[in-house]
Amino acid sequence: MDVSYAFIGLGAMGYAMASNVRKKISSASTVYVYDISRSSCERFASAYEASGPVVICDSVKDAAHSANVVISIVPTAENVRQVYLDQHSGLVAARKDADRLILECSTIDSASTREVGEQLRGSDHGFYVDAPVSGGVPAAEAGTLSFMIGHSKASEAESSNAMAARIDHVLSMMGKPEKFFWCGKLGAGLAAKISNNYISCTFVLVIAEAMAMGIRNGIDPKLLHEVIHNSSGQSFMADHVNPVPGVVPHAPSSNNWRLGFKTQMMVKDIGLGVEAAKRVGIAPTMAEAAIEVWKKAAEDPRCIDRDGSSIWLYLNDIKDE
Repeated sequence: MDVSYAFIGLGAMGYAMASNVRKKISSASTVYVYDISRSSCERFASAYEASGPVVICDSVKDAAHSANVVISIVPTAENVRQVYLDQHSGLVAARKDADRLILECSTIDSASTREVGEQLRGSDHGFYVDAPVSGGVPAAEAGTLSFMIGHSKASEAESSNAMAARIDHVLSMMGKPEKFFWCGKLGAGLAAKISNNYISCTFVLVIAEAMAMGIRNGIDPKLLHEVIHNSSGQSFMADHVNPVPGVVPHAPSSNNWRLGFKTQMMVKDIGLGVEAAKRVGIAPTMAEAAIEVWKKAAEDPRCIDRDGSSIWLYLNDIKDE
């Protein structure tokens, strides 16, 4: 039997992820799509229906009804609750199917994903797993995303092995198995993701400030990047998301701040880190300072709906032509 898929959320990340699924599954399999923007669904159907059936749905309920696998990626925890728990239009209103695999790829707090997952598993609507992603739009388009998975890796228990194999199979259409991190239990994937984002979101600001400081002191931007790259300040963010235009050719800043990851979403992700740290008794001093700067950048017309590294424009008060 050909497996059918439902994809919920066709934003910049979701659209690219869903496109890889549609291109890689059997041409006899159906992909049901739903997004609050119907135009995104229509654009997706037009672009990929040659690969196999694409059905545009009017609700999550309709999309999930005949799907063996449901994948979602939406902005907030409240959106996730609406997707799955709304009694009229959510997945809980669809046909029950305890064997339905549900992969929730949004970045939300761990407590919310546990709440949703436990309700779904308890109602026989499917097996819900948090599987947040890392890599941004470029990796989503290339099918090379990292996934932090709230489930155990295949090991002793036969049932666990079977579910892990299913998860691995689906995620391998969107990411690289060597970058799958099996975090053990529901909510743990998000705990790992939030910890990573605490660093990466803070680093972008730190790198922007450091680069601005060095440049204003007369150092050539490319030379400064080389110094950092070959010294103790080296990081993935400095090498691939450097906020100075023209320093790293493939960075968003060198391509008119192409997404990437929206500036506004930086505030949400750092906020999740602040909340997660406080919940376990850690004082999030770095993030609390950084989030105030990100809030201002997220309201700057030069930065809105662009990659977060566009904070460079805000920090330097650069006129955006």
